[in-house]
This record gives sequence, C-alpha cells and structure tokens, in this order.
Amino acid sequence: MSEPITSGLIATLERERKRRAGLVLALALAALAGLALASVLRGAIAVPPGEALDVLLRAFRGAGSDGRHDLVILNIRLPRMLLAMMVGAGLALSGAIMQGLFRNPLADPGLVGVLAGAALAAGATIVLGDALLAPALGKLPFAVLPAGAFLGGLASTLLLYAIATRQGRTSIATMLLAGIALGALAGALSGFLAFLSDDRQLRDLAFWSLGSLGGASWTKVVAVAPILLPLMLAAPFLARGLNALALGEAEAFHLGLKVQRIKAMAILLVALAVGASVAVAGMIGFVGIVVPHLVRLVLGPDHRLLLPASALGGAILVLAADLLARTLASPAELPIGIITAAIGAPFFLWLLLRRDSGIGP
Repeated sequence: MSEPITSGLIATLERERKRRAGLVLALALAALAGLALASVLRGAIAVPPGEALDVLLRAFRGAGSDGRHDLVILNIRLPRMLLAMMVGAGLALSGAIMQGLFRNPLADPGLVGVLAGAALAAGATIVLGDALLAPALGKLPFAVLPAGAFLGGLASTLLLYAIATRQGRTSIATMLLAGIALGALAGALSGFLAFLSDDRQLRDLAFWSLGSLGGASWTKVVAVAPILLPLMLAAPFLARGLNALALGEAEAFHLGLKVQRIKAMAILLVALAVGASVAVAGMIGFVGIVVPHLVRLVLGPDHRLLLPASALGGAILVLAADLLARTLASPAELPIGIITAAIGAPFFLWLLLRRDSGIGP
C-alpha cells in the first residue's frame, strides 16, 4: 500500500515543481521583455513608444532615415541592449557552471580570479598590443581583444583548478584562497600596465576595471554573438554531468560519466563566456554568484533548470543594471560594475552569514 502512495506523492511533487518552474520562467521572460523595452525608450534622450515603434518598423522595411531617434535607437540602444543581455547571460551561466564544477555556491568567476585574469589579458592586449603588434600589423582588429581576454580567462581557470585539486579532489577552501591570490596578482599586474600606458590606453584600462557598455556597437555584437550564443545552447548539455558531480567525482565516475571530459568542457565554456564578456564590457562582478544562487533557491539545484534559468536571470540583472547606470545620473553615465557590486556585495555577505548560521544551502 505504501509504495503506490509514495509513487503518487513523487509524481505530485514533480508536477508541482514543473508548474512552478514554468511560472517562474514565464515571469522572467516577461520581465526581460519589459526591461528590453525600457532600455530602448529610456536614457539621456527619451523616445516616445510610438516613435520607437515607427523607427523599428521603418528599419524592418528597409526605409532609411537619419533622424535623431533613428540614430539613438538603431545605432546605440539596440546593440547596447543585446550586449547587456548576452554578457549577463554569459556571466551568470559561467557562475552556475563553476558552482556545479566546484560543488559550492560561493564559486564565481569574479570572486575566484577568473574575471581578473581575463581583464588582465585584455589590458595587456591594449597596452602591449599597441607597442608590439601595431607597428607591424597596423590597427589591430577587434577580434584580438576577445581572443586575449579568452586566453586570460582560460589560463586563470586552469591554474585555479590545478591549485585547488589534489588526488582528484577539489578543496573549496583552497579554491577561494587561491582565487583571492590570483585576483590580487592580476590586479597588481594590471596596475603595472597602467603605469606603462599612455593617456588613451589608461582610459581604456579604466573602462575594463569598472565595467561599462558605453562602447556598445553592432561591430561588438557581431564579434561576440558567435561566441556567447553557441555557449548558451551548449551549456544545458552539461546539466546531467553537473548533477552527477554534486554527488562527488568518484560517484559520478561510477555512474558511467566521463568526469574529466565534463570538467574540461565546463572549464572551456567558462573561459569563453568570461573572456568574451570582459572583452566587450570590462569587469562586471557578482553576476555569477547572485543569479545562480537566487535561481537555486527558487527552482532547486537541478542543473537542467538551473543553467537556462541562470542565463535568463543574468540577462535581466545586467540589463536592469545598465538601465540604472544610464538613468540614475543622466545625462552622465555610471559604470555598470558599480551597480552590480552594490547589489552583489551585500548579497554575498548575506550568503556567508546564512552558511555560518547553518541555514544556508
């Protein structure tokens, strides 16, 4: 008698979980659509909704116009909106993957030095690329910057994993301490690059350190979309492996999973996402820890839901932060990294207090 009752209870709980997940995802999509609309309409120059719709319809029909609203919407706000959504999704997805890989909700590309490593490589590309490569190659193509940031993020991730892993086991305490050390070292080297740079390079380095989408353009959208969009499509295929890794690497291996292949793919995806995001937006911290943790609290730890929901939540957070950065001090613009840090730092402290009190995940 008890077995049918248990099976029925499990089926009921599973239906309730799916219903709640569907409702949460529908609300998140509605919030993202609303923020995207606000991002197009709001800013230093307000655009009425009817005028914005007219601009978009004319652009869709191919009817050209050089009006002020056409320029603002088509050349500035649309690419900026798309970049904000892609960068936010990439950073949140990276955080969710790292938390699954290290089996700890405190893991985050910003906190463990991966973001700083990517920014350092981007800074080195700015300063040393001008000095060493530009004389021979002329003006460096934009693709060099994402490539440099990717290599920096990949090197930081591999180094962190090598330091924190001994005899097939990853030490969370070692990971966090090593991440702090790597971040400090990357910061020191970035300071040295700032010392070597000229005025233009110094402004570019300041951009990377504070984070901003002020330089958004269709060129950058086209450059990073082939990197970030396939990553978002490929990440859900890691869900089963990350779910198994939550039990431990030995247990995942006995379940028949190729653990090393899963870890290598996870590291590659994180490095690509972080590198591409840093290349176009600089250092935007705390997205990778705030969003996956909130999603985990609402939808649970199943990575089949956690990964796509984190990508959606990251897009919402960065789009909202960018909208605040453009409107709080209009017509001036705040660095977006300040907004995300103001949200993420208190959240991180709250998370630590919950864990210390024994009520956190």
